[in-house]
Amino acid sequence: MINKVILVGNLGKDPEVRHLESGAVVATFPIATNENYKDKNGEWQTQTEWHNIVVWRYLAEKAEKFLKKGSLVYIEGKLTTRKWQDKEGKDQYTTEVLGRILQSLEKREGGSGVPPPTEAPAGMQTATNETSTPTSMSNDTKVEDDLPF
Repeated sequence: MINKVILVGNLGKDPEVRHLESGAVVATFPIATNENYKDKNGEWQTQTEWHNIVVWRYLAEKAEKFLKKGSLVYIEGKLTTRKWQDKEGKDQYTTEVLGRILQSLEKREGGSGVPPPTEAPAGMQTATNETSTPTSMSNDTKVEDDLPF
């Protein structure tokens, strides 16, 4: 099974960073991706899609330090859906991208180009929300098999 998302877009606002009692750091921010297409009249249209991004610990610290509203960013991660209850006690669902790789695509000051990607260190623990049990944040495990591709 594969659950992998790759997005390149612009931050809709500065990352919101929280420092939890456990010492963990979590950052959330929306990014916008655009798709251009021609409508039935031959006019170019732009459709914007918004994505909620969540990054934990090391990546959250990097997001806080280097990203700001409007920043062009590359995100690689997985889709997650969490359930919560509103003020009326009704179940609500939120779908987010849990980021595993984060790369600013902005040029560094001084013209030194695009910085390398920031990836959670192998074995780093992460969680999808502050009440869940941490899970491994290691790189995708490579499995050898007899498939010819």
